[in-house]
Amino acid sequence: MAKVELKQPIVDEIKALLDGAVAVTAVDYLGLTVEQDTNLRKQLREAGVQYKVFKNTLIKRAAEGTDFAQLDDCLEGPTAIAVSKDDPAAAARIIAKFAKDAPKLELKAAVAEGKFYDKDGVKVLSEIPTREELLGRLCGSLQSPITNFARVLKQVADKDAEPAA
Repeated sequence: MAKVELKQPIVDEIKALLDGAVAVTAVDYLGLTVEQDTNLRKQLREAGVQYKVFKNTLIKRAAEGTDFAQLDDCLEGPTAIAVSKDDPAAAARIIAKFAKDAPKLELKAAVAEGKFYDKDGVKVLSEIPTREELLGRLCGSLQSPITNFARVLKQVADKDAEPAA
């Protein structure tokens, strides 16, 4: 059996992983302890992000013809990819936060919603709040004027009620 035939199932696995993904973040994981790697994988899994280590050449082959082929230039050395199908910033956010306590973990690059982000761009991407945080802020900003309006109406009603007493 040829080497290419042996590698094809892995390339197909990567293609399936990338299919429907909104973001892929590439990281250098070399130097992480087993405990750190386990914790990182747990946090990513809880956020719905798949995290896997593959050979760079196989990632490149699987990404051919997709937006994720933009990562080709950064696929050197030890590489793990974090793939998100929902939140484009989830992997970047978790990995950047995790890297503060594990400096050996290094962000390489990302492609989110078709756009390439270099190492610095991934850090900016990681600062985007989650959808839930944004919705919470929106609700808070919508609620504030209504609350203030109700307070003013109550003060007016209380003021008008005083002389009648």
